[in-house]
This record gives sequence, C-alpha cells and structure tokens, in this order.
Amino acid sequence: MIEARAYAKLTLSLRVLPPLDSGLHPIAGRFQSIAWSDHLELGLAETDSASTSNGGPVIDGMHNLAWKAVAAVRETAVTRPPLALKLDKSLPVAAGLGGGSADAAAALAMAGTLLGADPAVLADLAPTLGSDVPFCLLGGSALVSGAGERLEPAPALAGFALGIVVPPIEVATPAVYRRWDELEGPQGRALPAAALPPALRGEPAVNDLAPAAIDVAPEIAEWRSELEHRWSRPIALAGSGPTLFAFFLDIDEAEAAIEATPTGSRAARAAKPVDFGWTLQSEEGGRVVDSRGRAVETLDG
Repeated sequence: MIEARAYAKLTLSLRVLPPLDSGLHPIAGRFQSIAWSDHLELGLAETDSASTSNGGPVIDGMHNLAWKAVAAVRETAVTRPPLALKLDKSLPVAAGLGGGSADAAAALAMAGTLLGADPAVLADLAPTLGSDVPFCLLGGSALVSGAGERLEPAPALAGFALGIVVPPIEVATPAVYRRWDELEGPQGRALPAAALPPALRGEPAVNDLAPAAIDVAPEIAEWRSELEHRWSRPIALAGSGPTLFAFFLDIDEAEAAIEATPTGSRAARAAKPVDFGWTLQSEEGGRVVDSRGRAVETLDG
C-alpha cells in the first residue's frame, strides 16, 4: 500500500490573454504549493474500488479525477492488477485551490510507483487530466504559461506565511472566463509592493480574473472588503475565486488573522509555502519522497 499527501495550489499572480481559436485563454502567472493537503492511499486489491471521505460534495468512486489518474497509468502498464484508492479530503472543493488536480497528480505518482511507470509517462498523462495537473505534479513554485502546461520551476519561496479564506460562494471557472471576455479583458489591480514578501517584490502581483469573478459573484468583493478591514492589509483573489488570501510575516501572525475571520466561511487556514506538490511513502515506514524527487523525513514533508 502507498500513501500520499496532495498539496493545494495557490495562484499568486495571473495574467490572462484573449482566447485562441480553440477557445482556451493563454495565461502567464506564478503558482505556489502550500501546506494544506489531502491524504490518499492506493494498494492492490481483489477488485477495483475508489472511495472518498470528508470534504463535502466530492465526486466519489470511479468518476473521481484521482481514480481517473490511477486508471490512466494502469492503461500504460504491462500488468494491470485491480486497485483500491482511498481519498480523505481536507481541501475545500470548488474553491480555486486545485484540490482535484492535486489529488490527480498525487494519484499519478502513487500509481506510477506501484506499477513501475516511467516518470515521462506521468508527465504526458498530466495535461490530459486537467490544466492544473502538470503544475501539481511538479509542485513548489513555478511560472506557468500556455494553457497551464508550460512550467518553469522557480526558486523556493520562504520567509512568509499566508492567511487563506474560502467564502461561502461557489464560482464556476468557465463562467468567469466568459465574463472576462464579455468585459473585454479587464486587468486586475496590483497589490502594492509593501504588501508582498521581499521574494515577490520583483514581479507584479496581479489577477486579471478578479474583476470578472467579482462581476459574476459580487459577494466576493464584500468578503474582500471585510477581510481588508479586519486584517489591515490588501487582500488578493486566487485565480477565478472565490478563495481570498493575504501575506503575513510568519505563521503565528497568519494564525492570529485567521482567528479574526468573519463567521460563515467554508474554510480558513494559515499556511506556509512548500517546495513540492505531493509527498509519497511507498510502504509502511519506508522511504518518503516529494514531487521533486527528494527524500523527506515525513509524509507531510
């Protein structure tokens, strides 16, 4: 049996360009893995099975993206044994944190290890599962372009923490992109340099989807305004939303801010950036590796 942790993706910045003939919007941004994760288990079984627990309305069974990742790897393998997948959700769904993509990336790694798949095969499968899966398979910090499939690993980020709040709102990403087109491609507001950790002050912290997301769901602006009042700093929207976040000096300061979060949020968390998208333990008590191929001390990285 193999265990893994799948880490959330936070969109620190996002530039959006007009759609191509295919309908896809080219993007340019920085994605960051953060210390907020789901737990997965995969092992040999008598018959195929896949189940989820916690986390709200998660797609269960064989329709879950994590199981689709397992099945895709198995299709490339010489031997194709029955497998059992268990997914324990901690990441909120439909929040713009890439939880489903993170689970799929970790499932690719687990199935690849169990069935002896070449890492190049996993990289080829990742974009077929979703535009965020290639980043989640790599993890850490990366500059992302194209439709999300072009990744340039960036130096690890450290020396700060994040306060993250998921309002009680669900926003469909396709609807936000459609509204962005209808609004003729508005640009987002840039966070002032003073609100950014030093490692990020050399690049613009802008989210071009923010105006469209707020137009689709005006409640996002209300939550952002309330958090800016309570936290005394600018608040950013992650991708198409609804997740909101801000930068803090350390985890203690971020946790204090989370304690002041308005009631009614779907989730709220203080988290540090991490330099991996998943961690994997190939057997009970065995060696643990992360998404960059490095040995780590614990499954949590």
